[in-house]
Amino acid sequence: MKKRKPNSAHARMVRYSRAMLRSNHVAVIDLEASNLHTLINWKNGSLITSNARKALVDAVCDLPHQWSIYIAGICRKQCGERYLKSIEVALQNGYLAKHLGDVIQAYSEPLRANCPPHHLIGMAWIATPYDVTIEEAHAYDIFESLGAWSALEAA
Repeated sequence: MKKRKPNSAHARMVRYSRAMLRSNHVAVIDLEASNLHTLINWKNGSLITSNARKALVDAVCDLPHQWSIYIAGICRKQCGERYLKSIEVALQNGYLAKHLGDVIQAYSEPLRANCPPHHLIGMAWIATPYDVTIEEAHAYDIFESLGAWSALEAA
């Protein structure tokens, strides 16, 4: 007779947390120019302000994830045309959210150097704790809805 697999409360909690993040389309966003760092729903670009926010924050911060990160230089030409210079990175190892800053810094420095300094408003990134690809047009809409280009005008 086979022995039954033991119940693991930790493994069950990890599965539940990852499923909750996926079903709520959770992503972490950081806009350097407007000093915004928060959780968003990456599908519709809205801020996550629901009653489940604490559980989502705990799921993002307490578990290591294989992050997909969309890093962009927010730029504006002298004629007023807005554009992004971007890269997308899929991390192979699991990282805690508190270590993301160092990882993103390594990828964003070459991108920052590649942006024309007189066009660059600031850097921004969207990090999802699971494997997903964000299209440039969709990222542009998210950054625009959160005021990435208007931060320079307000300053």
